[in-house]
Amino acid sequence: MADLKDRIRVLIVEKLRLEKVKPQDIGDETPLFGEGIGLDSVDALELVVALEKEFGIRIADEDLGPKVFQNVGTLAAFVEAKGGATQ
Repeated sequence: MADLKDRIRVLIVEKLRLEKVKPQDIGDETPLFGEGIGLDSVDALELVVALEKEFGIRIADEDLGPKVFQNVGTLAAFVEAKGGATQ
């Protein structure tokens, strides 16, 4: 799962064009929103689209929330559960 987490880190930085953040700056438990990386609702939508494309998964409306999008660790677990980790 470490490779999956690394892929998600790179995806977050590149797709959201985070100029001041490097993938290695994002820990498994670093909050993606609020005082963590500071993503907002527009970033969340862009991240959903990027995750769906990158991993060939579908993210339902009921999955859009802090339980899944809390940090890289929760995102990786979600992608793996959806079967997208092998993409």
